[in-house]
Amino acid sequence: MLIRRGLHLRVESGLLSGIDLASDDPGTKMMVSVLAAVLEFQRDMISENTREGVAAAEASGKTLGRPAALDPDQAAKVVEAFGKGTAVKVLARQHQVDPKTIRRVLDAAGARELPEQLDVAPSDPGDQPPAPTSDPDVVLDLPVLLADHLRTAGNEAVRRVLASGRTIRRGQGHSLRITAPLELHRAALQQSAALAADTAGPAERKAHRVYAARITAAE
Repeated sequence: MLIRRGLHLRVESGLLSGIDLASDDPGTKMMVSVLAAVLEFQRDMISENTREGVAAAEASGKTLGRPAALDPDQAAKVVEAFGKGTAVKVLARQHQVDPKTIRRVLDAAGARELPEQLDVAPSDPGDQPPAPTSDPDVVLDLPVLLADHLRTAGNEAVRRVLASGRTIRRGQGHSLRITAPLELHRAALQQSAALAADTAGPAERKAHRVYAARITAAE
């Protein structure tokens, strides 16, 4: 290919100094072929030695690969907390791991409904939508931190309202504008109470206070 393009590959130093590896003369072509064969042989030997080393380690009972980010006790606590409604992102912060690690632990334990539902907690059989209410619908902006949490910890009625919401920019961040009776807004606030706890971050606690103030102002 180098020859066809009129390019040259000249060795500047070492044993092959001064040789143009892209030259078309028979001697250079033979040397390049030999070098390529030697390099391929070395690569095959490295692969073979690696396979033998892995097989020997497995036979001796050694665990290969990166160590687990969470030990069995921590994994059990994650599954238990998720079953009680704690969000994936909250669990990731508590254990100082990536949310993907939490999802893998939950999937291994069969704690999530479907793999594609990244942050959806198992539904409670008794989790039914509230009875129809005569309260008029109220439009409120739900901070995005609370919306992310409620997509995991919220009940079916709250998640349905979130799905119909519209993302808007508000100040320096984003909110989800939802239309629902005040009763449902209060339910969403209650179900996001974990973000008002001391274990939550400052931004989450502030988002919870802001939403609570909006609900109070609408009453």
